[in-house]
Amino acid sequence: MSENSINIPAQDENHIIAERRAKLAEWRANGKIYPNDFKREIEAGEIFERHGQKSGEELTASPVEARIAGRILLKRVMGKASFATLSDFSGRLQLYVARDKVGEDTYAAFKRWDIGDIVGAAGLLFRTKTGELSLQCAEIRLLSKSLRPLPEKFHGLTDPEQKYRMRYLDLIMNAPAREAFIARSRIVQSIRDFMIGRGFLEVETPMMHPIPGGAAARPFVTRHNALDMPLYLRIAPELYLKRLIVGGFEKVFEMNRNFRNEGMSPRHNPEFTMMEFYEAYSEYQKLMDFTEEILRHAARFALGKECFEYQGRTIDFSKPFERLTLTRAIMKHHPRCTEEQLSDPSWLRAELIAMNAKIKPEMEVGALQLLMFEETAEAQLWKPTFVVGYPSEVSPLARRSDENPLLTDRFELFIAGREIANGFSELNDPEDQAERFLAQAKAKDTGDEEAMYYDADYIRALEYGMPPSGGCGIGIDRFVMLLTDSANIRDVILFPQMRPE
Repeated sequence: MSENSINIPAQDENHIIAERRAKLAEWRANGKIYPNDFKREIEAGEIFERHGQKSGEELTASPVEARIAGRILLKRVMGKASFATLSDFSGRLQLYVARDKVGEDTYAAFKRWDIGDIVGAAGLLFRTKTGELSLQCAEIRLLSKSLRPLPEKFHGLTDPEQKYRMRYLDLIMNAPAREAFIARSRIVQSIRDFMIGRGFLEVETPMMHPIPGGAAARPFVTRHNALDMPLYLRIAPELYLKRLIVGGFEKVFEMNRNFRNEGMSPRHNPEFTMMEFYEAYSEYQKLMDFTEEILRHAARFALGKECFEYQGRTIDFSKPFERLTLTRAIMKHHPRCTEEQLSDPSWLRAELIAMNAKIKPEMEVGALQLLMFEETAEAQLWKPTFVVGYPSEVSPLARRSDENPLLTDRFELFIAGREIANGFSELNDPEDQAERFLAQAKAKDTGDEEAMYYDADYIRALEYGMPPSGGCGIGIDRFVMLLTDSANIRDVILFPQMRPE
């Protein structure tokens, strides 16, 4: 894929670029280019908010002056007067450019300007014969020259690769793309406001770690030259946030990037945004209720409703989210298996082999159950569902259940067949945590690249005493996908990771 492939043949585009560069050379030779002294006083959207209901007679009786700036997206050149559509962040406004109003020289220059050029314009608002609110220009200036042609306006960017690689063009041409990212900003702000309003302190923790931890994933590796040591881009902020709980910050959250050196898919990007929060004297049942509140609040704030459509199917946040154990979820969507069979590693292995699932030799019952869940149930969990009762084998940072020490007090939230959140009662027993870290270290030694490292400093922090606590991480990108009805995670990340051109 080339930058030239924007619905214009490469030969034609090269010719257009050459013509525009020649115009830039003329502009450069004739005076001040790329000026920055034009003072915009109002945006297109605000013009319509203030004056959109006024009639032509009202605008004539009480003239309204406006100074506006933006990009030319449409242009109709006629004899002594022409029209152009100017676009800014807030919307669009039609410009009426008449030779007797702006002068011979300016009008001649305007006729040579191109679609994509950025201009400043000033004049009086009026309504055309068709009733369209427009600006009759008394002044219009070229502020920035567009050397490359925009995509053809009726089709825009038709190649998804182009949309992601040249997001700037996607935002110029595609109003739904702009709206999705505006919605993302509102969703993030609503979550931040919700957390602060409930007494949580927003904090920032390191993005480069001496030991990767807080999740099972392959890290990105870098190096600090002055210290002559390897560092790892963080895969999760969890262990640093829990150090803050030890230090007495009893309610903390962080919303920032994580980095995981794994494959890409419609649900995965190597860098992604998470919101993690931790609360002292809390536990996983309370956190499930709280997580539900967060997501419901964000949906109301962003959409104005709690029931919405995603990819043609309804998702309802107005009702309490369903709760299932891991094994119950498997049996619900794979009804020919029993509780006894799900506790039998031989049966699990045989069943998973028949499904062509990827089984690792070191997997025990807990890991096999989780794989069975992923193969049979996860994609079926369309309506919001908390899955609980995760095996301790696959939950190295979660507190063991008092009823069954083989399980943990952990939940994952699934919506539309994908994981949205993961939380648990925190393991604050330093000796138990040390044993689990050792088990992870042994798994890493036998080839499990996603297993955790042994973090001695975190164990030392726990030895000073961490109160009973609960913590949860929410995948912001996947949640934004839901609320903006986006099928691909790249549609909600401004600049997703791409292969080099």
